[in-house]
Amino acid sequence: MQKPVYLDHHATTPVDARVLEAMLPFFGPKFGNAASRGHSFGWEAETAVELARKRVAELAGAAPREMVFTSGATESDNLALKGTMEACRSKGNHLVTMATEHKAVLDAARRLERQGCRLTVLPPRRDGLLSLDRLRDAILPETVLVSVMHANNEIGVIQPVRAIGAICREKGVLFHCDAAQAFGKVPIRVEDDHIDLMSVSAHKMYGPKGIGALYVRRRNPRVELAAQMDGGGHEFGMRSGTLNVPAIVGFGEACAICAHEMAEEAARLAALRDRLKAQIEAGLDRVYVNGSMVHRLPGNLNMSFAGVTGESLLMSLPDVALSTGSACTSATVEPSYVLKALGVGDDLSHSSLRFGLGRFNTAEEVDYVARRVTEAVRKLRALSPML
Repeated sequence: MQKPVYLDHHATTPVDARVLEAMLPFFGPKFGNAASRGHSFGWEAETAVELARKRVAELAGAAPREMVFTSGATESDNLALKGTMEACRSKGNHLVTMATEHKAVLDAARRLERQGCRLTVLPPRRDGLLSLDRLRDAILPETVLVSVMHANNEIGVIQPVRAIGAICREKGVLFHCDAAQAFGKVPIRVEDDHIDLMSVSAHKMYGPKGIGALYVRRRNPRVELAAQMDGGGHEFGMRSGTLNVPAIVGFGEACAICAHEMAEEAARLAALRDRLKAQIEAGLDRVYVNGSMVHRLPGNLNMSFAGVTGESLLMSLPDVALSTGSACTSATVEPSYVLKALGVGDDLSHSSLRFGLGRFNTAEEVDYVARRVTEAVRKLRALSPML
């Protein structure tokens, strides 16, 4: 077993060796620009891009021309929210989202609010799920867009996406879904789920960093989107800029791998996750799981350890790569806004750890991490003047 043990797969994933192998030729002899239509170097690059586009689309249940390549999910979120609200200005100016969304959605929504849009931010239930009745009541005649993430990046809670999409379709509003954490880990079919816009990213699914995509529905209904990046008209006029061919190829290969291995991998990771949870709970009292365990990504576990802080726990575990549920700034350490939205108190919010299991983790690593976390919590609690 190699150390440190990596259990932070929600932050990023290692590039799968098969993905790297597919990418390498496009850093060397296959270096062409996919927009160069006058010679074989460009044709070769374009062919590779379109194969990757097809693979990404297939994993989403979409048509290839509905996938717009971007630099990642953050850009996709910004393009979806800002592009839709600008294009649909004559139809309304109201946007609905959730308090537990990724900052890429929340910050984009707040910017739109400052520019005159009306914004409704819905709270989650205690288990992290959205109340469908609250959503239905929040949609107004002037509502243009609802943006709710598929799976949360901190607590791994999977939202009832299909039901949310059905409500949006019934109300005649567009539905954007940030699926960066869910894509490649759980099945997604944009038609069945009534998703109109969807943000995805390669580096969350064993592909390279710096590449993502935005699904933009082309029919029933056709989504109007105002480009936020001008110059050259690449990506069907929605996102100009020379395509990152090696990264796009890697994204496509990562999607092809997930299409074949996702079900088996999800079952294995859920078993490892449950093994980790059981061992920690057997060794420690006053340990609390944040968010629903029923509606959850297979590799996610977010736990609070009463009597310690997440930061001190991380410092006690230099041989394990984890993250806390707290957002740290240079001056202060604030409790996680996601956990606060769930109603978790400041003490427990400060004591949370996020475990993100991935493709290459083993049972041996899980047992080691459970043992190390248990030892560290016991030691910190023994030193705490509050206990």
